[in-house]
Amino acid sequence: MPDTPLVAVSDSPLSVDEVLGAVAHPRVGGVVTFLGVVRDHDGGKGVGGLEYSAHPSAVEKLRELVDATLRRDGVVTAAAVHRSGSLRVGDLAVVLAVGAEHRGQAFDACRALIDDLKAQVPIWKHQLFADGSDEWVGTP
Repeated sequence: MPDTPLVAVSDSPLSVDEVLGAVAHPRVGGVVTFLGVVRDHDGGKGVGGLEYSAHPSAVEKLRELVDATLRRDGVVTAAAVHRSGSLRVGDLAVVLAVGAEHRGQAFDACRALIDDLKAQVPIWKHQLFADGSDEWVGTP
């Protein structure tokens, strides 16, 4: 297990295996992952792709959330990686994993981590719709 958790915002494709490897630990009895995938629709419109923009503080805020996850009861390991740049339908936008002593702790912590990430990390989504229109999501 690495000394510091895997936390990153990357313009390269994400690796589930890398994130799972980052949460492997002998004390872990359950690992829960969350994969955010670019879907082909939103709000009744076809989505052609997305562009994610990350504020320079995004990694720092993401690290704070992972550190808070690691303080939860029973949680042993956690990792979070989010994409930036242009993504196509089917691409991974975010990969999270939480390793805990028991499955319930891992499920609860992983859900809280993705919910907190969506609410607090300054990463903004620019949706490009199939009809040529677009929309920014999550901007201040």
